[in-house]
Amino acid sequence: MSATFVGMPAFPAFPEAAREAVHDATLRANLRHATHTIRTKRARAVGELSDWAELREAGRRIKDHTLRHLDRYLVRLEESVTAAGGTVHWAADAEEANRIVAELVRATGESEVVKVKSMATQEIGLNEALEAEGIRAYETDLAELIVQLGKDRPSHILVPAIHRNRGEIRDIFASEMEAWGRPAPEGLTDTPAELAEAARLHLREKFLRAKVGVSGANFMVAETGTLVVVESEGNGRMCLTLPKTLISVVGIEKVVPTWRDLEVFLQTLPRSSTAERMNPYTSMWTGTTDGDGPDTFHLVLLDNGRTDTLADTVGRQALRCIRCSACLNVCPVYERAGGHAYGSVYPGPIGAILSPQLRGTASEIDASLPYASSLCGACYEVCPVAIDIPEVLVHLRERVVEGGPAVREGNRVVLKPARGHAAERAAMRAARWAFAHPGALRTGQRLASRTRRLHPRTLPGPGRAWSGSRDLPAVPAEPFRDWWQRTRGGKDDVK
Repeated sequence: MSATFVGMPAFPAFPEAAREAVHDATLRANLRHATHTIRTKRARAVGELSDWAELREAGRRIKDHTLRHLDRYLVRLEESVTAAGGTVHWAADAEEANRIVAELVRATGESEVVKVKSMATQEIGLNEALEAEGIRAYETDLAELIVQLGKDRPSHILVPAIHRNRGEIRDIFASEMEAWGRPAPEGLTDTPAELAEAARLHLREKFLRAKVGVSGANFMVAETGTLVVVESEGNGRMCLTLPKTLISVVGIEKVVPTWRDLEVFLQTLPRSSTAERMNPYTSMWTGTTDGDGPDTFHLVLLDNGRTDTLADTVGRQALRCIRCSACLNVCPVYERAGGHAYGSVYPGPIGAILSPQLRGTASEIDASLPYASSLCGACYEVCPVAIDIPEVLVHLRERVVEGGPAVREGNRVVLKPARGHAAERAAMRAARWAFAHPGALRTGQRLASRTRRLHPRTLPGPGRAWSGSRDLPAVPAEPFRDWWQRTRGGKDDVK
């Protein structure tokens, strides 16, 4: 299936984008403060549970079981949602999902929608697609509002405006709010209470006026057709209850088999994301109910590369992700580079393995993402569903080097060529040949030792990026085999 991402601009490869980001002192200070604060609180919240390891394992097993039987549970979900009065739509890619949503909004006669924070709609570029149809989408999550008003892009899964400080937010509110609705109060300062009040007043008129709401979902229960949104501000509940029509766009991997399965995730998600024992606002809805909530409910089930990801026995574990963002908050690469460098709505370690699978590795940015990691393993240690991100990163690096994934072009399946890694492949072939010819290897080692005073301290050409912050290892004065023969007096029997 196609995995197009509508509305995504062209991005440079990760190393180029990260190089620019690390020179932004304000960005690095904002990220360092926020990520260290969040991860410290999370560690304390998780440490309160004596059975955290068991909950983590339970979450992994539930997700793996569901993914193995995804076809069955999606059909069950459709039956349950339909029986409860909802309508289910299937979208193979971003283009189809955007078309479905736009047609549903136009059918209501409305020209604006209010949105709950949704990574799936960001993934498909829904806001841009609706704008092209003359429909304006208003983000209602505080951080998403900041991003939208600032004509910016999200840089974190949980806190999209993590790269902004309070002074920057005040300036955005003061200069941009009026163009989107109610202006910011006169004399607005950067105190959290005043910023929150300005956002509350600005959004309240939209909640009371909007007739169409658009949401995502954290979970979908196949057994009952129930959708679940967890959030901490209450804006989601306003979007889910006040409009006459509710349209939910959800990735197919968000389904869980039974209501009881939520018990695990409603313990692990709050602690792992916001470091809270219980989520402040957990909204659940099942179809429609007369006199309570929206009159019409539509569920758009989004593939957009997910079934292709599911076919990869190593990479499919990325579909377990419950979007807690814990991996971002412990990642030394994300802390320094920020989310924009990843060129995707999914930044950080999870984005480095999810985006190249959903979009393929044909583009420069997607081919570089599996390398956006030190492989320290901190992301795996904190993941509440035990995604082995380092394993998938190495797996995807192999895919890039070997030539990328199989991609359908019309009626043919072709192997996309790798970009930017020809030198690495050549070096590996040369090493393989040398190790297969001991005589040539010994001659090369002796030559390297005798000419070591002439060796440069940095690599030339493309290798300069690696050696720019590292010293090349010094070549020893004598190869190990020669040292062994000289000091032990025996034959060269090292194998």
